[in-house]
Amino acid sequence: MEAFSQEYILPWAVNIALAIAIFFVGRLVVKLLMNVVGRLLRKSKMDVMLINFISSIAHALLLLFVIIAALGQLGVDTTSLIALIGAAGLAIGLSLQDSLKNFAAGVMLIVFRPFKAGDFVEAGGVTGIVEHITIFNSVFRTGDNREVIIPNGKIYADNITNYSTRETRRVDMVFGIGYGDDLLKAKQILVDILAQDERVLKEPEPVVNVAALADSSVNFNVRPWVKNADYWPVLWDTTEKVKLEFDRQGISIPFPQMDVHFHREEQAD
Repeated sequence: MEAFSQEYILPWAVNIALAIAIFFVGRLVVKLLMNVVGRLLRKSKMDVMLINFISSIAHALLLLFVIIAALGQLGVDTTSLIALIGAAGLAIGLSLQDSLKNFAAGVMLIVFRPFKAGDFVEAGGVTGIVEHITIFNSVFRTGDNREVIIPNGKIYADNITNYSTRETRRVDMVFGIGYGDDLLKAKQILVDILAQDERVLKEPEPVVNVAALADSSVNFNVRPWVKNADYWPVLWDTTEKVKLEFDRQGISIPFPQMDVHFHREEQAD
């Protein structure tokens, strides 16, 4: 019995004790190491969500190494275990291709930051304000207060238009007058409307020019520059002012018309 204990029980007890020690000491080392990594990442002014994500992934990988080392102390064939984990990871990766694509796109969005929460953006076929960005999807709020959740893979694979990046924005408008109207008078009206609006910036200078001689109208391009927040108010107000002032000063705004002619055939007696 004593020989059995010395040959089997005692070595196993020592190995189990060493494995437990490796596991708990390893956990402590991982915790201390992650605290150091977390402080370094926070000093880099990286996005908080990305910091938390990187920290959680690193923590899981380091803890996995500790577990493998503890199992190796118990005599488990860790080479086969690593191969098994790799095969399982490959199988999971193949079955979650779309999720992994969204995950990779989420990391890219957080790292390169083409937009941030609060920006007015057109991306993934949706136009709205960015509520928040997660690893797998982004949440937008549309102008009519709908919440739209878009997979990050769809956003990153398409064009992204961020209307909030620049402080100023150009308002592009087109107004048409009739061929019989006074062109110079109409142009002066448009120039005066822009000059009287305090929201229109002096630099860059607003543009009013004849854009096209269309089928039934002479079209003006009207392009003032405004602060980003004033874009929609200036667009709507200017459109209303132009209609009212054109009406007041006898400038017509043509609209599509169609002349229909009926031909009556004479019936023979």
